[in-house]
Amino acid sequence: MSDTAKKFGLFALVGLLIIGTGFVQSWNSALLILNMGLISAIMALGVNLQWGFAGLFNVGVMGFVALGGLATVLVSTDPIPQAWSAGGFRIVLALVLGAATVGGAIVLYTRMAKGKTRTLALLGVLIAGFFIYRAVFDPGVAAVEAINPAAAGNIGGLGLPVLLAWPVGGLLAAGAAWIIGKTALGLRSDYLAIATLGIAEIIIAVMKNEDWLARGVKNVIGLPRPVPYEVDLQNSASFVQRAEGLGLDPTTASTLWVKGLYGILFAVVLVLILWMAQRALHSPWGRMMRAIRDNETAAEAMGKDVTSRHLQIFVLGSAICGIAGAMMTTLDGQMTPGTYQPLRFTFLIWVMVIVGGSGNNLGAVLGGFLIWFLWVQVEPLGLALMQLITSGMAEDSALRDHLLDSAAHMRLLTMGLVLLLVLRFSPRGLIPEK
Repeated sequence: MSDTAKKFGLFALVGLLIIGTGFVQSWNSALLILNMGLISAIMALGVNLQWGFAGLFNVGVMGFVALGGLATVLVSTDPIPQAWSAGGFRIVLALVLGAATVGGAIVLYTRMAKGKTRTLALLGVLIAGFFIYRAVFDPGVAAVEAINPAAAGNIGGLGLPVLLAWPVGGLLAAGAAWIIGKTALGLRSDYLAIATLGIAEIIIAVMKNEDWLARGVKNVIGLPRPVPYEVDLQNSASFVQRAEGLGLDPTTASTLWVKGLYGILFAVVLVLILWMAQRALHSPWGRMMRAIRDNETAAEAMGKDVTSRHLQIFVLGSAICGIAGAMMTTLDGQMTPGTYQPLRFTFLIWVMVIVGGSGNNLGAVLGGFLIWFLWVQVEPLGLALMQLITSGMAEDSALRDHLLDSAAHMRLLTMGLVLLLVLRFSPRGLIPEK
């Protein structure tokens, strides 16, 4: 079988699985799987850029996805004037003072000669800056979080169109990646993994505890949407007439229409990012990145700045994950920091990249769709399988109860099994790198 036929066949198989879901379950379920598959494919492209192109072992994907979701809140929600007048400007001033403290410490460190004087000066600047920062920051936070905490308690956003939050999410994740990369990219791969995972957990902890920013674990709901609301479509006489003309219930038709519009938007973003990733892969820059990945010492001997190139691709990959995070929060219509779990946003994305084919952009896209489909469908299929197996057992059978309870673990079992099978029979992925 030719390489092109294999790729076409694999993507056709995934397409048939999604279409089959529409016929067997519902088209709403099929479109939801499609939309989340598109977002997962974008996340997998971001990780593939870092690992497949440059060999950077980043397990802090969850943090960058969460920053993209935060951007949706900060860009698209309406500002809360009472919160800003009560303490919002104090918070901004405190953040500026904190940044100035860090900047001043960096200037002292670079300009002063090494010795006890520099150490004492650094400690003095950092300690004084910390207390000044807290003196300004804490009263502002308390004032903001006291403004209608049941429904708000945060500063709100800029009230801009939600589509603008997607590139802003990428920029926010890229900025965080630059800061992380400047401090952590010099570490060996295993230490880099530990550092990125720890930093991702710090990001999530901040988002959960700083209510003034995005309400913390109280969540932000009712985020603006780039597509119509279902209830508005159901109240539109022309839409109802068209739906009935197609033999569809207006309620079902409205949900299908909204999910279809989301799918079009997500597909446009995926195609654009995939096109740019393919151009980068086959460019001199892409060949240089793979040369660095394969042998850093040889690339450095040829005059390549390995650290700078690692930082560059780390920022790019994280920005793509941030865009995907903003898209996912837009699709959900709410910001829920408690749902950002490493199992879903780090382990699962890595499985997508490994199964699809590390270093191959099309492989990452295929892995995104395939693994997300399995993640969604395996648990209900596993429960049905267990019910079939135990159908002849007595109601009070301990084995029957154990098997039915074990159906909840089918997702993890399947992910591990798929990963083992691919690593055994196709260790370079379903669509391997050329």
